[in-house]
This record gives sequence, C-alpha cells and structure tokens, in this order.
Amino acid sequence: MKKKYIALFSIVVVSVTMFSLPIETKAAAQTIAEFEAEVNKYTSELQAKKDKIAKNDAEVAEIKKKIANIEVQIKQAEADIAALEQEIKKSESEIVAKKEESKKIMEYYQIANGDNAYLEYAFGSTSITDMIYRMSVVEQLTEYNDQVMKELKALIEKNKTQKETLANKKAELDTLKKSLQSEKERIDADTANVKVGMPKLEEQIKSAKQQISYLKGIGCGRTESVSACIYRVNQNSGQSLPSTNGFYRPMENGYVTGGYGGYGGHMGVDLSSSNKAIPIYPIADGLVTAKYLDRDGALVIKIRHNVNGTYIYSTYAHMRAWYVSVGQYVTSSTMLGLMGSTGNSTGPHLHLEITSCDWKSEGGGCTWKQYQKSTINPSRYVNFPSRWSNR
Repeated sequence: MKKKYIALFSIVVVSVTMFSLPIETKAAAQTIAEFEAEVNKYTSELQAKKDKIAKNDAEVAEIKKKIANIEVQIKQAEADIAALEQEIKKSESEIVAKKEESKKIMEYYQIANGDNAYLEYAFGSTSITDMIYRMSVVEQLTEYNDQVMKELKALIEKNKTQKETLANKKAELDTLKKSLQSEKERIDADTANVKVGMPKLEEQIKSAKQQISYLKGIGCGRTESVSACIYRVNQNSGQSLPSTNGFYRPMENGYVTGGYGGYGGHMGVDLSSSNKAIPIYPIADGLVTAKYLDRDGALVIKIRHNVNGTYIYSTYAHMRAWYVSVGQYVTSSTMLGLMGSTGNSTGPHLHLEITSCDWKSEGGGCTWKQYQKSTINPSRYVNFPSRWSNR
C-alpha cells in the first residue's frame, strides 16, 4: 500500500511540475527603436551585398571585353600563321624551280665538253674583250644563282621564325584567355554566394517594417516594451487571450521522430503518426497570428498564447491542409489542419516550435535572428512519451 501512495505522489508531482514551469524568455523585450535599428542594420547589409554584386558585374564585364579582344587577336594570329605557311610553301616551290633552272644552265654549258665547259667557253674567245665578257657571264650566272638561293633560304628561315613567334603568341593568348575565364568563374561564384542571403535579408527588412507599422498603429511608444504595449492594448480592448497553464499534444496519437536541438540546431520537435493525414490541434488556446507558405513551400500556422500574462508562440509546419484563418481565436480542440509533407520534408510529419517571440506575426516582438535564439524546448510544456494514443 505504501508503494502505491509513493507512486501516486510521484505522478502528481510530475504533472504539477510539467504545467507550472516558468516561461522561458531568452529574447530581450523589444521596442520600436530597436526594430528601426534592425531595419537600418539589415538595409546596410543588403546594400553592401548589392554594391558587391555591382562591383563583381563591372569586373566580369571588363573581363568579357578582354576575352573578346583576345579572341580577335587569336583569330588574327591563326590567319597570319596560315598566310605564312602559304608563303613558306611558295618560297620552297621557287627554290625548287631555281635549282632546276640553274641545273639546266649548267648542263647546257657542259653538254659537249664536260667539267671544262666554263674554261673552254671563256678561252674560246676571239679577243681579250670577248674573253673578259665571257668570263663575266659565267661569274654573274654563278653569283646570281647563289644569291637567289641565299635569299630564298633566308625568306624561309624568316617565315619559320615568324611562324614560331605567332604560335608562341597564340599560346600565350590562349593561356591568358583561360586565366580570365577562371577569374570570371570565380567572380560569378562569389556573386551567386552573395545572392544566397539576400532574399532572407529582404524578408527580415519587410518583417521588421511591418512590425514597426503595426506597433505604431496600435499606439506603442518608440521606447516602450513591445510585450508590455501589446498586453496593455489587448487588456484595454477586452481582446486579451485568457491565461492557460494546460498544454496538449497536437495530435491524438503519434511518436517523436526528431528532437529539439536549440539555437543553431533543430529549433523544435518533429512528430509523426501511423495516420499520415492525422488532424493537427493547437497545444493550447490562443490566437492565430500568421498563416503562410514558407520559402520551401511548407504550410505554416502560428498561434500566440497568453500564459499568466506572458505571450509565447507555437508554430506548426509541413501541414498538408489548414482550416483556420489569421485573427481567429482557437482552443486546444480546434482542428488547425492535417499533418503533411509540404516544403523541405522527407515524409509526413509535424514540425512544432515554441518561442517567446515571433518574427512573422504582427507585434511578435523580434527579428528572425532574435527569433532563432528565443526557441523553447516544446518538451518543457508538452509531455512527449516515445509513443502516445491520447492528447
């Protein structure tokens, strides 16, 4: 009997502890002035990224001009090489022709008299004048032939040297072109990397501006705590949410598939069920403050809860359908929608987050970065056994 009382007492203590945990508020109270500072900061970061992209684009444009100029030079070098090859072939043909001509002249003088033809031709003169003339003819013929050969050979050597020079120039241009292409690819990759974070910055600026507009619209002071202002306004308007200490599991039956990892890790818990389209319910009474598709296409619902005068937010993601509207008051028994696998998901499940502020809801009181740090382990408020069959 004593053991049964001890067991019963333990259950009561666990239950009371679970529903009386203090609200965890990691994010400091925000003000309109702090939101404006965030807008300025994000705007500066966004402008810096735009300036970087503009600088990269200018560098890429200049590189493209250089590459285009190099390609023109490469084509010209290829054309010059082709022309030189034709000149070399022509010069070689002329050498062959000149050699053949010289050979015929020599043979003409040697037909009858063998190797002494030059001498016989020279000394067969009838006078001194005639002999000098004949010797001059022989000498000029030999010199002319030798000179032609030398000139043609020099031309061939010159053309070959020019061809090698042009070939080296073309190789240098090809190397320079590859280097510029590599630099262009590096800059393009840098630009792509810079662009990755821009949509989120733009979204943060838009969200912060919406928060400022909303807070000013309901009469919050520039340096007044957002949480205090919203609570004051809600109390005065009679629309404040009732306080609740009761938290429920968001589905009738299921199991945990992914635990809480905190800031820098998994910001909530992942829950699933054998029924892949099981209805999803709020973990407590509250006001629907946001309903949207995130960047990956996941259906998301956010609810604000009043716990003993302090607001917390619960987020339900990856749903396949939703049945509530923004501004609607819901109870823990209101069907929000159905579990699904929309967005960045590997299978049907519910991603549940609890935070002390929200960046997507009007008057949520924080930016995205602050929101990430404001996450609370859902297990502090909701009991998640390994498996359950009731809420």
